[in-house]
Amino acid sequence: MNRINIAIDGPAGAGKSTVARALAERLNILYLDTGAMYRALGLKALSLGVDPNDRAGVEAFLPATEVTVGYENGAQRTFLDGKDVSAAIREHPVSKAASDISKHPAVRMKMVELQRQIAAARDVVLDGRDIGSFVLPDAPFKFYLDARPEVRARRRYDELTAKGQTCDLAALQRDIEERDRNDKGRDFAPLKQAADAVRVDTSDLSAEEVTQKLLEAVRGRKA
Repeated sequence: MNRINIAIDGPAGAGKSTVARALAERLNILYLDTGAMYRALGLKALSLGVDPNDRAGVEAFLPATEVTVGYENGAQRTFLDGKDVSAAIREHPVSKAASDISKHPAVRMKMVELQRQIAAARDVVLDGRDIGSFVLPDAPFKFYLDARPEVRARRRYDELTAKGQTCDLAALQRDIEERDRNDKGRDFAPLKQAADAVRVDTSDLSAEEVTQKLLEAVRGRKA
């Protein structure tokens, strides 16, 4: 049976998660937040006092680490070693830890295996950095969302301040630009646009406008 697998890639703050959730809801299929899985591993490294850049240190705790996902009222819940960490992984320091830890091949393969298992079993929208280029290279629908760094920083700032977190806009932009360099520059499965992905610049578009563009593309191909 042919699965509806939709891959949405792009840098931090491009609107991937928001659009992926909306698209999955419109199509009545599952949404898998792959970034949450890497955030969970970043959170574990921080909690253990392990530098996420320390490959040996990360690989030491990886075999005994379990990351799983569940769904509650249609929303994804992320579990780390059996504990729901859905809220904890959204703290700002975890973002950089996730970016740093995701460059290790052992980490990516552990997460990719789980992502592929989920995609093989269910119709799903996945968003991340390398979904179309590496995780699901045969996905029938691929999109690459991007936006100017200053726009992405402002979105992140608004998101964090809405949650009551104190942050600095300029620092957020520097973090985003550093994460871009890390994600695009890693040796294994870097952030890149798949050759057959549709590119959408979201800088001057609302989430609803982007969702509608993707929805029309998917429905047009299915027709």
